[in-house]
Amino acid sequence: MDLIPRREYLDFLEEARGTQVIKVISGVRRCGKSTLLELFQARLRDEGVAPERIVSINFEDMDFKALRDPEALHDYVTSRLVPDELTYVFLDEVQNVADFPRVADSLYIREGVDLYLTGSNSSLLSGTLATLLSGRYVEVAMLPLSLAEFAEAAGGGSSPAELYGRYLSVGSFPYAVELEGRPGVHRNYLQGIYDSVLVKDIMDRREFRDPLLLRSVTDYVYDNIGNELTSNGIAGGLTAAGRKTDYKTVERYLSALVESYLVYRVPRLNVKGKQLLRGGAKYYGVDLALRRILLGSEVGDYGRELENVVFLELLRRGLEVRVGKVGPYEVDFVARGRTGTTYYQVAASVLDEATLERELRPLRMIDDHFPKVLLTLDALPPATYDGIVRMNALDWLLGR
Repeated sequence: MDLIPRREYLDFLEEARGTQVIKVISGVRRCGKSTLLELFQARLRDEGVAPERIVSINFEDMDFKALRDPEALHDYVTSRLVPDELTYVFLDEVQNVADFPRVADSLYIREGVDLYLTGSNSSLLSGTLATLLSGRYVEVAMLPLSLAEFAEAAGGGSSPAELYGRYLSVGSFPYAVELEGRPGVHRNYLQGIYDSVLVKDIMDRREFRDPLLLRSVTDYVYDNIGNELTSNGIAGGLTAAGRKTDYKTVERYLSALVESYLVYRVPRLNVKGKQLLRGGAKYYGVDLALRRILLGSEVGDYGRELENVVFLELLRRGLEVRVGKVGPYEVDFVARGRTGTTYYQVAASVLDEATLERELRPLRMIDDHFPKVLLTLDALPPATYDGIVRMNALDWLLGR
């Protein structure tokens, strides 16, 4: 399998290379973190870095099981350091090491160590690291492939619409691209990712007692991407369907799903008051092909799928994303970055005049001068309505 270049993430590592901070790459299992380290290590070797100056350990590999002990790991790494030279140390899936932040702290304070960590659990990476190593690390949240990266990996020859259809059915996990055209193996691969996240990153770490309930909560969230959800509402829905539970249990399970990067929680923002709203939030899945496997291949809600894809793309572009509320109406995304705020509305189609007016209404109610964009799948040239730009979502996703 050819390695898929993940340029923005490689650029991040290159920019942070040699700086006095720990580099942390977080993200869901199989999104490409290990491959990213391989690509970066290959770049180092191409630039003349001697192999003995690269120490790389993947804690999912049973060959390194003994190094999950923090003292054994520390002794191993320090014994490999090259005197008077910078040694690059890569610890992959480091959440498998007991008390790993103290190992990281000890390596950080040593001269000649450039330290890189990856992990699949945000509570361990952000929470524990932030407590012990505040101000001494930088983190990049890695996602599976964008539509543009998928196009590069899957090869040309498809129209944007055909490419997008493949993207939804094949999915964004890098190795899933290799399995296109092998439906049985492909399905088992994605199911394996899902099972691995639920068992290794949630059940084992959080000591949850009811795996069937966890799966029910996951299915419920994936079935309701783009809908406003509350823990009470989910508990009521599951109880009505025969899976009796309460909001406190659902809240714990939701928290674990977010920490594992299987789902993303997006709070609501009062656009005019610039305040976060209490209560419900929206949730989006990390991969749409995974959603189709969980719920059935013909889910049919193309508008919400597109909304999910746009949300993940906004995250890839380094933006802070909120759901906007303007009076009784909703703006799908309020995206904030270094250059300001942009408002996004997403719809599968606005060819119907009433639908177009419905989608434009909340954007028209915002009286600031930040850009406002309506993204649709309609194969139409861009147009402007009172300063609101309507454009094709696939062109936007592909960077055109």
